[in-house]
Amino acid sequence: MGAVTKRFFIGLVIFAIASLAFLGSVGQKASASVSWGQEVTEVAKRYHGVKYKWGGTEPKKGFDASGFTQYIFDHSAADIKLPRTALAQYKTGKAVSKNELKEGDLVFFNTNGKGVSFAGIYLEKGKFIAVTVSKGVSIQSMDSKYWKTKYVGAKRVLKH
Repeated sequence: MGAVTKRFFIGLVIFAIASLAFLGSVGQKASASVSWGQEVTEVAKRYHGVKYKWGGTEPKKGFDASGFTQYIFDHSAADIKLPRTALAQYKTGKAVSKNELKEGDLVFFNTNGKGVSFAGIYLEKGKFIAVTVSKGVSIQSMDSKYWKTKYVGAKRVLKH
């Protein structure tokens, strides 16, 4: 057997083995899957740093808090149409206690002294992502002095 024929034969065997391995994997489901909550929060994180704009509902011009949550839920694979305002969003979904929060839950705050006025998306371990005037889209801690005193409640709109 010549050197060229030998290399061709070895290449053919490697190709055959790789083809069989590929064909054996076709139709198998992945062993790990992303949850709806992970999907929503990963999409939200893509907009980190987008500026705040009062009444804003899109990344190019900026977001306000409820415009951000509305945009993320609508533009993620969850494809959920949320109402426009934080108060209207607070009236949707299923209420969940603080100790039952899951990734992708909506969290609500009273930032103006007049009831629900601010919305964010819960991440995990007491963190949420939202749009603030000073930082734009950023990750916040629910345990910070400011947010701890403003917390109103949370709602689950995703199927977990």
